[in-house]
Amino acid sequence: MMRPADVAAVLDLLAGVRTWVDGGWGVDALLGETSRDHADLDLVVVDVRLARSALVGGGFRHVLRDWLPTALALADDAGREVDLHPVIPTSDGGGDQVLPGGSSFHYPAPVAGVIGGRAVSCVDAATQITCHLGYSPQDKDFADVRRLAGRFGISLPEPYRG
Repeated sequence: MMRPADVAAVLDLLAGVRTWVDGGWGVDALLGETSRDHADLDLVVVDVRLARSALVGGGFRHVLRDWLPTALALADDAGREVDLHPVIPTSDGGGDQVLPGGSSFHYPAPVAGVIGGRAVSCVDAATQITCHLGYSPQDKDFADVRRLAGRFGISLPEPYRG
C-alpha cells in the first residue's frame, strides 16, 4: 500500500518531470483527503524516459507492465508501485495519451489538489469520472466517482447511478 509520504517521495524523485496525479490518488488530491488505501500511484507524465530514469535512480527497478507508448508500471523493493501514463503535450497545457490501436485520450491541463498537506497537480474531476468508464467498476470505483460527483456537482454517468 502507498501512503501520502510515499506519494511525496515519488513526486520528489520526479521533481524535474512535468507530472500530474491520476487515478485513486488523483481523486483524493481533488478531495483534499485520503479516503481509502491505494495499491499504486498513477501519474500522467510528459517525458516518460526522464520519469523512468528518475524512478530507477530512486530504486524502482521492477517493471510490472511495459505497455508503451500507453503505460509503464514500475515497483521498488518495498512494494511501492507507480503507473506512468505518458502524454504528448498539447497547446491547452494538457496532453494526449496514445492508446492501444493508435487512438488517443486527451488529458486537459492539470488542476490543483492536495495529498497529505502537500500541493500537487492532478487530473480534473470531469476527466477522472470519464476515466472510470468503459470497464466493470469495483466498489472503490463507485465510491470514488460518487465522491467526485457530489463534491463537484457532476451528474453520475451509467453505471454509477442508482
